[in-house]
Amino acid sequence: MSDPTPAFDVEAARAQFPALSEGLAHFDGPGGTQVPEAVSEAMRTALRSAVSNRHGPFASSARADAYVDAAREAVADLVGGDPRGVVLGQSTTANNYVLASALVKQWGPGDEVVVSRLDHDSNIRPWVQAAGRAGATVRWAEVDPTTTELDVDQYDALLTDRTRLVALTAASNATGTRPDVRAVAQKAHAVGSLVHVDGVHATPHGAVDLRVSGADFWATSAYKWYGPHLGATAADPALLETLHPDKLLPSTEDVPDRFELGTPAFAQLAGVAAAVDWLATWGEGATRRQRVTSGVAAIAAHEHEQWHRLKAGLEARDDVTLVGSPASSTPTLAFTVAGRTPQQVAADLGARGVCVWAGHYYALELMQALGLPDGAVRAGIACYTTPDDVDRLLEALS
Repeated sequence: MSDPTPAFDVEAARAQFPALSEGLAHFDGPGGTQVPEAVSEAMRTALRSAVSNRHGPFASSARADAYVDAAREAVADLVGGDPRGVVLGQSTTANNYVLASALVKQWGPGDEVVVSRLDHDSNIRPWVQAAGRAGATVRWAEVDPTTTELDVDQYDALLTDRTRLVALTAASNATGTRPDVRAVAQKAHAVGSLVHVDGVHATPHGAVDLRVSGADFWATSAYKWYGPHLGATAADPALLETLHPDKLLPSTEDVPDRFELGTPAFAQLAGVAAAVDWLATWGEGATRRQRVTSGVAAIAAHEHEQWHRLKAGLEARDDVTLVGSPASSTPTLAFTVAGRTPQQVAADLGARGVCVWAGHYYALELMQALGLPDGAVRAGIACYTTPDDVDRLLEALS
């Protein structure tokens, strides 16, 4: 039987990223990836075309509507959602705050919200702050400090019939840890709670199916999967109909539009659709959903090869300590180097043309729980990472 995952040609992919000609080795993908020519060209075309504001009775307005519709359809294909339930916004953080303004209207004293120490702060603070306004209680899911795993069994004690929202990540942006989202979602739904999943770091590194995951809300950011700086949240449109965020009085009550503040960035939306189309070029199937799922799987297989190479190289060094050892992980590694702060290591690598992040990268609760006040160095593998890039990072550490 043939392998259902098509092979990924990293050199062919790299040739489509103009930014790579600058010669840097990019391990900064968890903070944002580079952009292929197809995406920048789509945005360029949108900026050079006649585009007006939406819902007007003329061609340039119809083009704006088409950009919005195409972006919703593209995100829906990427995550297995319904385009009528795709909310588009400036960023995932911004989208979460808008959603929080709607959810909090249904919370009150005695209600409870469950967040996790594993998460990026954008999937913690909006819910914690909203709970504070409502007089609701915040409960915390804790992380194993050795493995950085999020134990599913702890949710049995955390969840009650007053739980209104469970927020957790599908993959840690710091350590790559992949908790069992589906198992947590099943427990949450059993007590009547909604589940908000931060899929920002997970979406680029494996096929996503919103329904299978059990998430009621799945958040993702296009600039983590080779698109422009824009966030999207996918949900059941029927669920969105029950929520009413703060908005301007004249703005539409339609779903999902009522969750989107102000006029969209139409050129950015053109880039979103182009990024999903680009991911789909690496896959196979009759529909774009099938092709993008297959394409992301092919990219993920390549990424994990490079991740294992980097992990082995770091583990071979006596002066390097990896942060966590999760059973399931995206191709992301956090580590410290003896005698050097993470910031010093990142600066030294940057001087040698190797791009890594250092600090907490907004996983503030996690780094505090791990006792790492300076954070750690983070290296993430992307579709364009080669064995030479990995060797370059390892050699630069020396």
